[in-house]
Amino acid sequence: MKRIKECLMLIILSSVCALLYNTLSPEGIALVGEWDTSKGVVSAVAKNDPVVHGLEIDSVQTAKEIYDSGQAVFVDARSQEAFDGGHIRGAVSLPVYSFEDKIEQFYKAYPPSTYIITYCSGRECQDSHELAQLLIQIGYTHVRVYIDGFPVWQKNGFPVVKSSTEKGE
Repeated sequence: MKRIKECLMLIILSSVCALLYNTLSPEGIALVGEWDTSKGVVSAVAKNDPVVHGLEIDSVQTAKEIYDSGQAVFVDARSQEAFDGGHIRGAVSLPVYSFEDKIEQFYKAYPPSTYIITYCSGRECQDSHELAQLLIQIGYTHVRVYIDGFPVWQKNGFPVVKSSTEKGE
């Protein structure tokens, strides 16, 4: 019985230390979050969470209206390979994980006043939010996030390029 009590005390003490460390760490794991995709992109509510629901365009029809107006540049936050496999017609590839390598060229082509719509693979993907935050940090002033991304756009039969070898972009 004594060993069981000692084990329980050790488990409790370890758990308290782990939770305290997690709370104080800037890279702590989120214990709560937004997991309902009907409310937007899933978000773990971490200390460095890039999701800002106020930037979200949560309707494919609204995104299509903006696209049709020609007022915005659609920017694909997915990997170059995903982009090459298919993307919104006319979109620009700026993979969030290659941001540092590609932002100078992007900045030259699109000034900070450009209306930008970022997107990625849907509501379970935070890359578009992360890219939006990076663009805002360097001075872009009109950035939104189309949260349903390429899959829903394509499912609705809207203009896409199915591969990088397809003509007509």
